[in-house]
Amino acid sequence: MTLSKTDSDSPISKVAVDLGPRSYDILIGEGLLASAADHISPVLRTKRVAVLTDENVAGIHLEPLAQSLENAGIDFVPIILPAGESSKSFSTYKSVMDQLLTVKIQRDEALIALGGGVIGDLTGFAAATLRRGVDFIQIPTSLLAQVDSSVGGKTGINVAQGKNLVGAFHQPRLVLADMCVLQTLPKRQLLAGYAEIVKYGLLGDFEFFNWLESNGEKVISGDTTASAYAVQQSALAKAKIVAEDEREAGKRALLNLGHTFGHALEAESGYGPDLLHGEAVAMGMIMAAELSALLGYIDGQQTTRIRAHFDAVGLPTQVPQLATIEWVSDRLLDHMRQDKKVMAGKLTLILLNSIGSAFTTQDVEEAQILKILNQELSTASGSSN
Repeated sequence: MTLSKTDSDSPISKVAVDLGPRSYDILIGEGLLASAADHISPVLRTKRVAVLTDENVAGIHLEPLAQSLENAGIDFVPIILPAGESSKSFSTYKSVMDQLLTVKIQRDEALIALGGGVIGDLTGFAAATLRRGVDFIQIPTSLLAQVDSSVGGKTGINVAQGKNLVGAFHQPRLVLADMCVLQTLPKRQLLAGYAEIVKYGLLGDFEFFNWLESNGEKVISGDTTASAYAVQQSALAKAKIVAEDEREAGKRALLNLGHTFGHALEAESGYGPDLLHGEAVAMGMIMAAELSALLGYIDGQQTTRIRAHFDAVGLPTQVPQLATIEWVSDRLLDHMRQDKKVMAGKLTLILLNSIGSAFTTQDVEEAQILKILNQELSTASGSSN
């Protein structure tokens, strides 16, 4: 993993993900979408691609990408999908594969994911399985996708039993993180992405967490300089961990801080618009911190500090009161038992020794997990504990 500038005059930063023959670069800067073909062309084997995006993103960002590809003589096939988490499904995956095979995308051609985490995960899974594997390129258009799902090669879809339980490891050939596209995001989406940024500070970088306490509002308000730095530091942190543990055999599990709890909240809410992934992860990190305190790993002052930062920027710290959901701790725990990190029937949890230091453990009793769930659900209306 390395960080450099693309050239002496360019504001574009490059984070290299070192994975031997599967290595690739993450480019971070402004104007990358409009100049996408300049960066994409060197990694293409042929000048034909399929661009997967959703209805919302297509209306804003597809035209500049299409113009760049056309100017470079790259033939492209657009595939526009419904927006939302519901598209990470078997039915949408089947539709995508049918379309890709109908237009005869070949093994030496590539897919481009233009969108947020849903499009990135779905496109990556399609690329991993189409003709047993084709190249793909990530152009993430949400803050959450730029700092998390576009990097590391995790691809997949959701099923009724849980989130991302069907998928594959398939690394992209390139990631283009354009700060300009963030200007089109509503604040709620920026906050959802910011939750994943905070995660990197909590799990391994105390100084970065300090920086976020002073600069988080700038990131959320769309300050491009602050956003670029936050994306860069997040990409560096993730690239380092992925390079050490590509397939989550050990250290990479740390990147799931807050996710075991968060995925359970998402599953119970039906992956609908009432609860975004980043919002669920934010609440999951609070639960992980509280469980860490309950077990004596972290002191109460640090959990208070984490909550205070979330409150200051507008991240949720409590389970939402949703009219359509009756939160039940036993059901949430049952969702957690479907987590991909379950080994020998035991939950693997990511907890905190302190702000900036996380660890994995299987030495947590379910009764202790239920205590935290009951504690956090007590503020949600209609909960049954």
